[in-house]
Amino acid sequence: MGADVVKIGSIDRWEGAPIQMDPRQIMPEAKSIIGMLFRVNRGSLRGIEEGTFFSNYPAMGYGGLNYIYMPMVVINLTKDIEDAGYEAIPYGHQSSWRAIGSDGTVRSGFSRPVAPGRAYPDVMVHLRIAAFLCGLGEIGYSKVFLSPQFGPRNRIGIVITDAPLEPDPIYEGPQLCDRCMACVRDCPAEAIPADRTVKARICGHDLEWADLNLAACGTRFSGRLPTDEVLAEEDQYSPANGETYYGRGFWTPFYKKPPNLYVVGEGICGGRGCIRACMIQMEARGVLENKFRDKFRRRKPWAVDWSADDE
Repeated sequence: MGADVVKIGSIDRWEGAPIQMDPRQIMPEAKSIIGMLFRVNRGSLRGIEEGTFFSNYPAMGYGGLNYIYMPMVVINLTKDIEDAGYEAIPYGHQSSWRAIGSDGTVRSGFSRPVAPGRAYPDVMVHLRIAAFLCGLGEIGYSKVFLSPQFGPRNRIGIVITDAPLEPDPIYEGPQLCDRCMACVRDCPAEAIPADRTVKARICGHDLEWADLNLAACGTRFSGRLPTDEVLAEEDQYSPANGETYYGRGFWTPFYKKPPNLYVVGEGICGGRGCIRACMIQMEARGVLENKFRDKFRRRKPWAVDWSADDE
């Protein structure tokens, strides 16, 4: 139907999950989670690597996959499952409605449970953990999900169903993340610390990834440099509530914020550390199944010269 890789996890693997991330809060009778990977084309990173074409990655490598292509696949799959007499939930990127923030705590004043003991709406199934529990790969040091097929070039979709499907084993193939720390070194925001991690024991497996600085990531990922300069209102990114997002900053290489594409923002960084550097290292090690005739980095990559406003 269009997914690049499909694996199945049994619902018992979610035993002990936080209530706000437990798929059984959505479907109490769920028996299986179908996990799917949708590749990000390596070519969608090319324009950012060259510094000449920034829109393709957020459009075709992110928003187009998350909000157009993936919904069509998971919806069509759930049709087939429901035609067989089982209920199925097409689950994609609906995290803007989630009741918890990035730190995992319930958002104040956002929603309330409909009954005692139930989760706050909306529950957010952790897609990277779901992909791990379905056997699709592992979570890298940068917290980006890594698959043996595409490394960090993945988007994740799931289907929750009460169909009793035969589960795949949790990934036990060659180690994908070798802790080379290329993601740490190349992150323009220095948002991936080398000495501070988050640890979790999930379905009998010990997982660990960097304790990301999400505010720093959000600023540089979207092409801004924090500054005390007060910019004109038209040069600031102001959401509907009127508050300036992540504080003031320069837009680089654009003078003003480019429009969102398929709901998704700018992605000016193009995952320089967590995606591009990681991908380059994994390709050099020869551990990925999706192979190319030529290496990705063929010239010195584009980078911001923050020393001048017009660079």
